[in-house]
Amino acid sequence: MSSPADRRGATRLLPGFLLAGVLAGVAAKAADESGWRWAADLGTFPAAWVLAVALIGRCAPTVVAAAVRAAVFFASMTLAYYCYAAWVLHFGWNRLLPVWLLLSATTVAATAAGVRWAARRSGPLPAAGWSLAAGIVLAGGQFLPLWRRVTGTAARGEVLIHPVQGVVDAVVALVLVLVLPRDLPTRIWALVLLAPMTWLALRLFDAFGGLIS
Repeated sequence: MSSPADRRGATRLLPGFLLAGVLAGVAAKAADESGWRWAADLGTFPAAWVLAVALIGRCAPTVVAAAVRAAVFFASMTLAYYCYAAWVLHFGWNRLLPVWLLLSATTVAATAAGVRWAARRSGPLPAAGWSLAAGIVLAGGQFLPLWRRVTGTAARGEVLIHPVQGVVDAVVALVLVLVLPRDLPTRIWALVLLAPMTWLALRLFDAFGGLIS
């Protein structure tokens, strides 16, 4: 049961997160239509959004505030993205809108709450949470094709289409495991766990990716 102080902390600054979400959603959709592949990639692949939710969670004063602020940001971003597409670009409404709103209230909120918990603790368990977030960035983005090209392990005929996004994914993943965790031992654990958590994220995308595509 959350206390009155927790509830006040959760609602503080909410208009700012609402406005930030709207601006992010409009910017993401405008980037989609800009003709610049790297700009469209930033709004399409998970790196920027995972980092945003992680920062919201890490900076929140309480677990409740982290969940509420992240849910409001992500829901307003989603609404702005699809409203811009429907009203400005006349693309019509997308069937994924309610799915993303549900994810905003559940998965996104839980992720931000988990980040807030992990940010104030040390050891392998909080590190695993940071590594999973980074693994989602790497598995859902374009780092792995870039890695295969750099290491010479790409399959015959595999074309590297999103090199800039691959670099962005790598930078965001390193921020998640080497900058945001609380202390050096946790950062070391997070780095050690990054490969297995990326493998787990790949399996999750294989299992559930079709539900939101």
